Amino acid sequence: MVDVVLYLEGERHGDHRLLRGIKNRFGATDELGVFVLDDDGMREETAPGRAFLDETTLAVPGNVLTVTCEGSRPLAVEVQALVAPTRFGLPRHSASGFDLSRLHLLAAVLEKRARILLGQADVFVNAVGGVRLAEPAADLAVTLAVAAAARELCPPPGSVVIGELGLGGEVRQVRRLEQRLLEARQLGFRTAIIPARQAGCGLAAGMRCLPVGHLGEALALLDEPSLQPRPARAS
Repeated sequence: MVDVVLYLEGERHGDHRLLRGIKNRFGATDELGVFVLDDDGMREETAPGRAFLDETTLAVPGNVLTVTCEGSRPLAVEVQALVAPTRFGLPRHSASGFDLSRLHLLAAVLEKRARILLGQADVFVNAVGGVRLAEPAADLAVTLAVAAAARELCPPPGSVVIGELGLGGEVRQVRRLEQRLLEARQLGFRTAIIPARQAGCGLAAGMRCLPVGHLGEALALLDEPSLQPRPARAS
């Protein structure tokens, strides 16, 4: 008999480690512990919401912020995507921290529903910090990251992207959206792209929400000039 099974995960050369319960006779298994490695060993991360957040990289085309829920803890995660012309006959798709078969599905939705052609491109997706994005609520963020990388565009500055994506391109509801938005607001973000059916959640969280019901509406936000970051002026 085994009472508890714990996995200690994380990037080999990174500072953070994630403690995940796989089996637990005495409690829940969907909670996540975030720890930092230092000279004295492993200590608890006091601000887990900012553990994997680097705001300076969010202005790069293909980088999108989402908020995932690990157990009762919302966690801000940066999703990075890179789309490059393939050098070989067969395009390559690669994912780190995200299910590869799900990436294939989302790429197919982009091609079919949004006419973003990826058949001659290599597509790479990475969840920063060794986090594993396993829930569907990250679908819209991953899809927008790939689309933004392909078009060399950025999501609205200071925004988070949350939503599940269906095969028809529809943006579906996600659980605990208000809690995710509250976490994003505490981290200093004020804009959120969310499912249209949950637009009211932004009022309670004090966020400016951009509700979208279809993938095309979300992609239109990438093309909106007023929402794009302004280039720095030459001194």
